[in-house]
Amino acid sequence: MNEEPIISATNQAEVTCPSCAGNLLYSPGTKSLKCEHCGTIVEIDDSPLTVEELDFEEYLSKVSDDIETQEIITAQCTSCGAHVNFEPNIVSDRCPFCSSILVITEPEKETQIKPGSVLPFAITRDDAFGQFRKWIKKLWFAPNDLTKKVTNSDSLNGVYVPFWTYDAETYTQWRGRRGDNYYETETYTTTENGKPVTKTRTVTKIRWTSVSGDFNRFFDDVLVLASQSLPKKYADELEPWDLENLESYNERYLSGYRTETYQVNLKTGYDEAKAIMKRELSADVRSRIGGDHQQITEQVTEHSDIKFKHILLPIYISAFNYGKKVYRFLVNARTGEVQGERPYSVWKIVFACLGVVAIGVLGYFIYNYYY
Repeated sequence: MNEEPIISATNQAEVTCPSCAGNLLYSPGTKSLKCEHCGTIVEIDDSPLTVEELDFEEYLSKVSDDIETQEIITAQCTSCGAHVNFEPNIVSDRCPFCSSILVITEPEKETQIKPGSVLPFAITRDDAFGQFRKWIKKLWFAPNDLTKKVTNSDSLNGVYVPFWTYDAETYTQWRGRRGDNYYETETYTTTENGKPVTKTRTVTKIRWTSVSGDFNRFFDDVLVLASQSLPKKYADELEPWDLENLESYNERYLSGYRTETYQVNLKTGYDEAKAIMKRELSADVRSRIGGDHQQITEQVTEHSDIKFKHILLPIYISAFNYGKKVYRFLVNARTGEVQGERPYSVWKIVFACLGVVAIGVLGYFIYNYYY
């Protein structure tokens, strides 16, 4: 196996420069493409903004002709499991999610829902790398040589990651118990100097009342990660996303970047969205119950007018090896927010613990000496 990729190119259709026939790549934070050879700038045509919501039930019942699909060629990374889009002529590349060599011996063809909108890259790879360096320096108990593991921005891969968004009208009926604190003074007997002593103290008690109610709530753009290639914990922490700036899908925004296909299907994604809604509705119910304590005994929610969007969000992804283990980190390519896996210095932790123990022992001797 070759150590380097045979071909390393964007998975998008080549966009040709009108001046020198070089490749035009999307310029982050703009609405234009820039030639990587001669610097020619080409504006992306402004198409009417049609970031529309699609009907969830119609799609599941296969009766809607309005939902566009696309046939794509994907390959799965055997190291991290990522499903990445590829052009037919690519036979080898690096996985953008874990940097493993990816040899495409058995490409897969599949039909998927075409993305309806995209949030373009807003910061450059160099800016993202600068944010990563700041993040590394703020990590507690990080090994001293950690910054040497990622030395330049070339290690970052710009990837459009698939997400679902869901809208839904909800109607919730609930029953529960409201607990209000009240206070009583009670008498008790204790022993002082070998003699029984009667004292009083204030105790907190709870008065419970049965309550019930109902309410409506509309959920807009509940966001669900449709990738299984990223560490979900860190991908979720990249929020918030400025979804109000979504652009209608245009492949020119994708020029120069990889795009991952969704691995979480539409129905599974909605199950997760419902769980997110349920948590927020439970918080609403507790707020309506009021009082000092709340118990929800029943909560039933009806969902209606469910809409969805398939969108692509921009993330810089990189991985580095440290101590025979791979660590991945992510950068929100709109805000610069960094999240990821990190190693710990065992020695720093040990010395910190010893320092705490030493301070405790010193404090103990000082206390006994003076008091």
